[in-house]
Amino acid sequence: MTQTARKRELGRGERVLPGVWRLRLPLPWPGVPHGNAWALAAGDGIILVDTGIHEPGSMDQLVRALDQVNLRLEHIKLLVCTHAHSDHYGQAATIVDETGCELWMHPRYEDMVKHADDPEGAMNRRMEIALQSGVPEAPLRKFMAERKGDNPGIARVIAPDQPLVPGVEIGTDLGTWTVHETPGHAPNHVCLYQADHRLLISGDHLLGRVSLYFDGFDPDPVGDFLRSLDVVEGLDARLCLAGHGRSFSDLQAHIEANRSLVHERLDNLVKVVGDRGPISPFDSAYGVYGDSIKHIPPYWWTSKMILYMRHLEAAGKVRKVSEPGEPDRFELA
Repeated sequence: MTQTARKRELGRGERVLPGVWRLRLPLPWPGVPHGNAWALAAGDGIILVDTGIHEPGSMDQLVRALDQVNLRLEHIKLLVCTHAHSDHYGQAATIVDETGCELWMHPRYEDMVKHADDPEGAMNRRMEIALQSGVPEAPLRKFMAERKGDNPGIARVIAPDQPLVPGVEIGTDLGTWTVHETPGHAPNHVCLYQADHRLLISGDHLLGRVSLYFDGFDPDPVGDFLRSLDVVEGLDARLCLAGHGRSFSDLQAHIEANRSLVHERLDNLVKVVGDRGPISPFDSAYGVYGDSIKHIPPYWWTSKMILYMRHLEAAGKVRKVSEPGEPDRFELA
C-alpha cells in the first residue's frame, strides 16, 4: 500500500497501569504509523513524556488521546522529552504555549536547532556526506528533490527550562523517576526509570522490535548505543514503556537482541571490507544487508553503513585509504 493510500491512524489513549497512560499518536511515515507519549499521574495533574510530531491536526490527535482516558491539556503540569527528534519533541512549543508548563530535556539539542532553522542546509549536508560515501549522484539527487520542502515536524525550537541529566528526579504518584543518559539513537537521548515498580520509559533506545537507527551527530553513535545498552541492563527494569509499539516485559531479551544485531552488522562489514576492500560505505551495504535494502532509498541505509564503518575505524579495525576528492573507501587495518 502506498503512503498516500494508507489510512492514517487516529490518536488513542489507554491506561497501562494505575497512574500511567499510553497516548498513541499518529505519524506520517510508512512502517512507523504511530508513536507513544506517556502521561504520568502527579497530584492534581499529569507529567507528559514526549509529544508526537507537529503537523496539521496533530494537537487535535493529542487532545483526542487524552480525552479517551479522561485527561485534558490543562492537566499537563510538566513536559519531559526523552530526546529531540520530531516525533518526541515536535509539539513541545505548542504544548508549552497552551498549558504554561515547563519543558525538561537534555541540553544537547543543538543539532535539532540547526535542522529546524535551516532545513535546506541540513539536506545539503546530508547530500555531501552521502556523495562522499559513494552514493551515486543521480538517484541521490532524485531522492533529495522529492524530500525538499518536507515538514520538519517541529512547531518551533524551544530551549528546556531544566536540563534533563543524571541527578534530576521527576516526582509522580508512582514515585520518583530517575534520569539515565542513553546516547546512540540520538546524542540527547535519556531513559527514565522508576525503581519501586521497575518501570523504564525507553524513548527510542529500546523498542518492542529490534530497529536500529543512529542519527549520526556524534563521532561514534554505534559505540554510544552499545554502552547505553549496558546502562539500561544495569537498571533491572521489568516493564518497558517504549516510544513506539506496545509495552513489553522481557527487557533482557530485547537488550541482547539489539546488542547481537549490532555485532552481526559489524562482523559482516569486516568480512565485506576484507573480501572486497578498499570499498565505500555505499558499496559495502549489499554485502552486509543483502537484497532486503533494494527498495529502500540509498541515503537511509548508507547512513547506517557510514556509522558502522566509523565505529570500526575508531576501534582500529578498518582504515580510510581514499585519495582527496574521491569517495571514502576503507580496507582492513
